[in-house]
Amino acid sequence: MNRIKNIIALMIILVFAASCEKEIDNLDKLNGVTAPANVTATFDIAQDNSGMVTILPNGEGVTEYLITFGDTVPESATKFGLNEVITHKYPEGTFTVGITASGLSGLTSKIEEELTVSFKAPENLVVTITPDNANPQHISVSATADYATVIDIYFGDVENEVPTTVLPGDVAEHTYAEAGDYVLTVEAKSGGAATTVYTETITIDEASDPIVLPIDFESYLINYNFENFGNAVSTVIDNPDASGINTSARVGEFVKTAGAETWAGSFLTLGSPIDFSSYKLFKMKVWSPKSSIVVKLKVENLTNGDIAYEVDATTSAANQWEELTYDFSGIDINEEYQKVVVFFDFDIPGDDAIYYFDDIKLASSTPGTGVVGTWKMAPEAGSFGVGPGQGDLSWWQIDEAGVTLRACFFDDTYVFGADGSFSNALGAETWIEGWQGGGDACGAPVAPHDGSIPATYTYDAGAGTITINGVGSYLGIPKPYNGGELTSPDEAPESITYIVELSEGDNVMTVDIAINGDGWWRYKLVKEGGGGGEPTPLEGTWQVAPEAGSLGVGPGQGDLSWWQIDDAGVTQRGCFYDDTYVFGADGSFSNVLGAETWVEGWQGGGDACGAPVAPHDGSAVATYSYDAGAGTVTLNGIGAYLGIPKAFNGGELTSPDDAPESITYIVELSENNTVMIVDIAINGDGWWRYKMIKN
Repeated sequence: MNRIKNIIALMIILVFAASCEKEIDNLDKLNGVTAPANVTATFDIAQDNSGMVTILPNGEGVTEYLITFGDTVPESATKFGLNEVITHKYPEGTFTVGITASGLSGLTSKIEEELTVSFKAPENLVVTITPDNANPQHISVSATADYATVIDIYFGDVENEVPTTVLPGDVAEHTYAEAGDYVLTVEAKSGGAATTVYTETITIDEASDPIVLPIDFESYLINYNFENFGNAVSTVIDNPDASGINTSARVGEFVKTAGAETWAGSFLTLGSPIDFSSYKLFKMKVWSPKSSIVVKLKVENLTNGDIAYEVDATTSAANQWEELTYDFSGIDINEEYQKVVVFFDFDIPGDDAIYYFDDIKLASSTPGTGVVGTWKMAPEAGSFGVGPGQGDLSWWQIDEAGVTLRACFFDDTYVFGADGSFSNALGAETWIEGWQGGGDACGAPVAPHDGSIPATYTYDAGAGTITINGVGSYLGIPKPYNGGELTSPDEAPESITYIVELSEGDNVMTVDIAINGDGWWRYKLVKEGGGGGEPTPLEGTWQVAPEAGSLGVGPGQGDLSWWQIDDAGVTQRGCFYDDTYVFGADGSFSNVLGAETWVEGWQGGGDACGAPVAPHDGSAVATYSYDAGAGTVTLNGIGAYLGIPKAFNGGELTSPDDAPESITYIVELSENNTVMIVDIAINGDGWWRYKMIKN
């Protein structure tokens, strides 16, 4: 047993001795280790102006790196493993990169390397300069370039110009105050100091189109070059008070400076002499800070100032637009007049007052006819719309595409008879909305808004209102009524009152109606033939006289011995005697039949009242030509007719499909052009005669 113990003790002593010897050997080896040597670094700089740099350190005896990038102060070192990718994004500049290499023993070696990051200048700079066809003093500029981050544009028309800065591809717009040559500079910038610059000399031309009537100051192509005298100063400016009857963008400004002559004024020279042969009335919109001042309008010969004619008008309001009328009916039209001269506060010295004027135009001297006649929605963008206030169309308004799309609506007419009758003449199609069961598209008119209900109107010129009486009758569009908008045709009210304003010789009607809340609809209606031409005696709305003998047929002109209507027939055919025949001042013609007319067997009817049959249903787009000397009227348009649809030149129809393209009638007017006898020869010796009366 003692021997075993001695053996075990000896073995323990031998193991311990061996371990001590190994530890001594390891310490001797560590005493020979040195710090990392030959530490270097290279930089890989991205060439895309991103500032991204890859740092590639190297060294002997390295186990890890501590990096300071040198672009912030203070900065703590970032630790990276031996094989870890080291990247960092720099701005443009020069930086000191610190690299500390650490070895196994904990010893370190440190180096510092200088890094320079510079960005490329933008390349492939492309500049696009686009002139404005409507305004020669306005241009649009855009630019693109590789590596560009922003584009600075200098238009070259002011000293110490602050550039207009846009992103590559975006558009900058500029309007030059004066014509001339300007150096346009476009500077493309990247993230650094290097830039690429493009310059071009551009020429801004003077407006050169001649001045013509009417003068509305809206065209940038017309040179509104005022000539001033007596210390008045006139220029074209943006409308400072776009309200009331004048919401146009630009107007004329007239400054009568302090001490200006009593006769101070300004004039424009037109491109050609004024034609007074048809129109001898001038109209001009003015804005004055004072009421009851004299505004003189004068026309002069181009070279001889003694050949002139002038008319005075007096303002009736202050600080708002109004339209003045000047009667030039006494002018000598054998002379030529090419200058238009304006004087404000005539015969009073200047006091620095500022006046505005606009829309100088010739108009008819024929008195306006009020609302009587046939009207249509003006076929132009902005002719109707809705918004939060009277005249405000900011919620929605028709645009040019909408006018084209809704052609079936823009040919609808609104007929005001002199007898107080009113009718909507819609033809075969109009615009049908969802609340009517339609698909917001052209379609057959939907009752009661289909023109089938007999209606009347009351026009109050003093109040500026029209009230339409009759379920389903309306102006503009059928949806709005006083205080709301329809959601079903069944809700159509018995009457609607509109606010109206007539202008341009009663040939333009602005219609307003308030709906729910602050909502207002506005329509611009134009009278057919509007513009003041001489009316024909036929112009207006006619119907066959509701009396015995008012229509018939016989073997000679005026002979009704074969057949003529009697009193019972007039009563039986009430649906026929309310038909109207509308002659427009513009040469248009329409048959307005309502929901029913007299339909005969050849039309597929039962010689009784019934729905109108095409093409004799009022859907024809027709015109007329009146020859007073020959005593004839010709209707052009398949399905248009006077009296009854059956009779045509040389025969009587046996089918609606045979309707001719035109029919000529012999007419005789009497009783101050309010009665018209109409004759038409058919086959053999047969003649039809109708007695028609003007509403």
